[in-house]
Amino acid sequence: MDKTVIFAVAGSGKTTHIINQLTLEKKALIITYTNSNYDNLRRKIIEKWGYFPITIKLVNYFSFLYSFCYRPFLASKYNTKGINWKPNTNLFAVGQRRYIDSFSRLYSNRIAKFIVENNILQDIIARFSKYFDVLYIDEVQDFAGHDFNFLRDISQTSIDMLFVGDFYQHTFDTSRDGKVNKSLHDDYRKYMATFQAAGFVIDSATLLKSYRCSPTICQFITDKIGIEIQSHRADATLITLVNDKVDAQRILEDNQIVKLFYQEHYKYGCFSKNWGDCKGEDHYNDVCVILNKTVLESYNAGRLKNLVPQTRNKFYVACSRAKQNLYFIPHTLLTSIRH
Repeated sequence: MDKTVIFAVAGSGKTTHIINQLTLEKKALIITYTNSNYDNLRRKIIEKWGYFPITIKLVNYFSFLYSFCYRPFLASKYNTKGINWKPNTNLFAVGQRRYIDSFSRLYSNRIAKFIVENNILQDIIARFSKYFDVLYIDEVQDFAGHDFNFLRDISQTSIDMLFVGDFYQHTFDTSRDGKVNKSLHDDYRKYMATFQAAGFVIDSATLLKSYRCSPTICQFITDKIGIEIQSHRADATLITLVNDKVDAQRILEDNQIVKLFYQEHYKYGCFSKNWGDCKGEDHYNDVCVILNKTVLESYNAGRLKNLVPQTRNKFYVACSRAKQNLYFIPHTLLTSIRH
């Protein structure tokens, strides 16, 4: 059994690397978390063969957890009716009420824990071996809470496994539940050690360089944000802090340049997305990142490295979407334009 986890950087070809491993001779299960990654994987699989092979199963994480792991063994026993996506934050609930709401729905943040409590892990592991030869997980850094423990537990299956992710693109959690794995993403080395303890080989070299980002942007991310990233490219691109209203207005009205906001991008009436939501997307050339109050202050003071991890990670995701030029517009300038 070959178990490997690859730690990658933005634009290094994580999805492409998985696609390149796929063959028609091996039955593969691919699990991802975000919808954008699911769509990207599906598109690239079809591009490779011209159709979607029956030997490949692509699912998002909760479909896998509910349909593949829970339903065959426990659905009839508990007579449940789907998933409650609002997490149960009651740490003192007892019995089934810890896992199932009053409408007979499973709490999303405790499905993995519920499966473990019902002692069916070995049945699930056996089911893996029956239906698949290899398991791939894309964006593994998004697994958190009980889901990370579950992932570690099922990795004892006898099939081959390849997990791919970027520690610093941890902007979402599959779930949260009190203090369960609360500090999992606090330290890169400790995070790697958890995989090593589970028997994984750590590969931090294969996807070390970005195809998407120029050396200019990689240097900015490394020096200013404090996240090491290198480039396969040799060309130079522009990084510009826009302070002129006319220039800012032109960029805002240019639908060839995506505008990335920390939150609530829909309020601004332009071609835009939020920082965290653009993760996994690889089709932007010039990118404009709107600097909110906190990030603008850190940018001006040269302290982007000191941003809280979630904000720093989202900012890294936003900056690393650019294939060409990267523009920054301060939120103060944006406000003056809109008014």
